[in-house]
Amino acid sequence: MSLDADTLTDRRRLKRRLFFWRAGAILAAAVALVVLVSEGGWPGRSHIARVEIGGIVIDDRIQREMLEKIAEDSSVKAVILAIDSPGGTTTGAEALYESIRQVADEKPVVAVLGTVAASGGYIVAMSADRIVARGNTITGSIGVIFQWAQLEDLLKHIGIEMRDVKSAPLKAEPNPFSRPSPEALRVTKELVDSSYDWFLRLVAERRGMDAATARRLGDGRVFTGWQAVENGLVDEIGSEEQAIAWLAEEHGLDARLPVQTWEPAYPGLGVAGFVGQTLGEAIIVAGEVVAGKTQQTKRLTLDGLTSVWQPDRQ
Repeated sequence: MSLDADTLTDRRRLKRRLFFWRAGAILAAAVALVVLVSEGGWPGRSHIARVEIGGIVIDDRIQREMLEKIAEDSSVKAVILAIDSPGGTTTGAEALYESIRQVADEKPVVAVLGTVAASGGYIVAMSADRIVARGNTITGSIGVIFQWAQLEDLLKHIGIEMRDVKSAPLKAEPNPFSRPSPEALRVTKELVDSSYDWFLRLVAERRGMDAATARRLGDGRVFTGWQAVENGLVDEIGSEEQAIAWLAEEHGLDARLPVQTWEPAYPGLGVAGFVGQTLGEAIIVAGEVVAGKTQQTKRLTLDGLTSVWQPDRQ
């Protein structure tokens, strides 16, 4: 009888545990449903899509696929680009610009600039039909850069000499292991100028200014939001509230429409990946506390021409 009583007690405990787990799951699902509805996330409900463009801009296929879905989704009545980016690869900014312009063919798009929207970040902003910035937003930095570290003297100091066999003198030039020739510098400058001319044409076209004005403003300097408005690079000082007001006034949208954040559907990480990602984010945050910024390290991973703004650290 003692064994039967113990078994019965264990079963009762198990049932109680299962009850609490099920109740918790139902409660969590109910809370998630309430949050989804309150934030305008109910499937098929008319809303304004918020697309966040943050950090380094690269050519992101999954992000572009999300923008295609936004363009095709009839429940999305307009798009707000929330930009907080110093730029990135020029090709990445070009690809994102073109994707957003395709969205703009279907519905109005307005950009809201945060702390910084410079260089490639400003290219993305120009894809919108209107640009709103904070007064202290850092924007502009119209230009293109190609950088490399010159390590020749350092290598000589530690007794290392690099050798290579090349198919032609300009192959893999400039490189960090030898002084660039005048010819190598010339063709590199032509490369940068070609991309820079495209950037300037984009500024002139999208901001309605002549080529001379675009070139004057496009000398690489950064502007505050106030300066950008004075120079025609930004339309208005404000925030998302002003962006919605413009959508209501110019496009007849209901200003009470909910704003729903869309996020790229990156592949699932699973439990192990989630733990790894969380740990990695914690390490990054700790690094930012110690080093001040992580942008310097991230910048070193960018290949090709870059349109990125970052103040030098002394």
